Amino acid sequence: EVQLQASGGGLVQAGGSLRLTCAASGVDFNWYAIAWFRQAPGKEREAVSCVSSNGYSTYYAESVKGRNTISSDSAKNTVTLQMNSLKPEDTAVYFCAARLTVGCTRSPQLFDYWGQGTLVTVSS
Repeated sequence: EVQLQASGGGLVQAGGSLRLTCAASGVDFNWYAIAWFRQAPGKEREAVSCVSSNGYSTYYAESVKGRNTISSDSAKNTVTLQMNSLKPEDTAVYFCAARLTVGCTRSPQLFDYWGQGTLVTVSS
C-alpha cells in the first residue's frame, strides 16, 4: 500500500526558508516520479517541483526556479523540497504526489497517489 506523508509547513516571513519532507512508504523510487504541488485558496492545484524515478531529472515551475531544490533519498524513502527566498505568493497548501512512471508531468490528474497537505504561510 502506497502512503505519502507531507510535513514541514509553517509560518515564515518573506525572504525566509522552509524545508518540506515527503515520507513515502510502499514506493520504489526506481519506478516512481515524485512531485510537489500546491493549491492556494480559490486557485487550481499547480505543480511546483518534480523528481523523476532514480532522480535523473527534475522539474521546477518558473515561479520557483532558482529558489527551490527538490531531492530524493531512496535509502530513507523521502523527497525533500527546500524552499528559499519565500514570497507571500508562495502561500498555499503543499501536497506531495507519486506517479508510477519514469518521468515528471505537471498534470495532477496523472498522479496516482497523494499525501495530505501541509500549509505554508508566508507573511509580508
